[in-house]
Formats: sequence, structure tokens, C-alpha cells
Amino acid sequence: MKKTINASEFKAKCLGILDDVARTGEGLTILKRGKPIAQVQPVSPVNGEYPQSTLFGTVEVCGDIVEPILPPEAWQAEGGEM
Repeated sequence: MKKTINASEFKAKCLGILDDVARTGEGLTILKRGKPIAQVQPVSPVNGEYPQSTLFGTVEVCGDIVEPILPPEAWQAEGGEM
């Protein structure tokens, strides 16, 4: 069962609770008037890499991603008529 804590207690002990979450790796749910309003979860270690590195190899580029779709003549900002 996941731990829960009232929002008022979380507010009073926030830094200590965050230290416990980091140390134990166990998250908790914050309750306000008995209803869940937020969750505190430990951060997944990425071994010193950027989190985006986990996406490497999952994206496929289909076509030119720099060239505009429309030619300059098609844009009203260029002064051309449409």
C-alpha cells in the first residue's frame, strides 16, 4: 500500500519528506480533506545523461524538417497575393 500524508503535515515537514522519498525510493500521495491531490515520486536515475537520451532511436525524420512547406510567394507576409 502506498503511503499517504495530509497536506498540512506535508507542508510542515516538506524537506524531510522529500529527503525520505529520495533515500527510500518510495513515493507518497498527498491528501487534502481525505482526497488525493498530488503524488511525490522519486526521480528515476539517468546515469548522468540527459533525460532526452532515452528517446534516442525512437524518432524517424520523414522529409526536410528545415525547409518551409510553402514557397515564399504563398505567404502574405512576403507581400504576395493569395
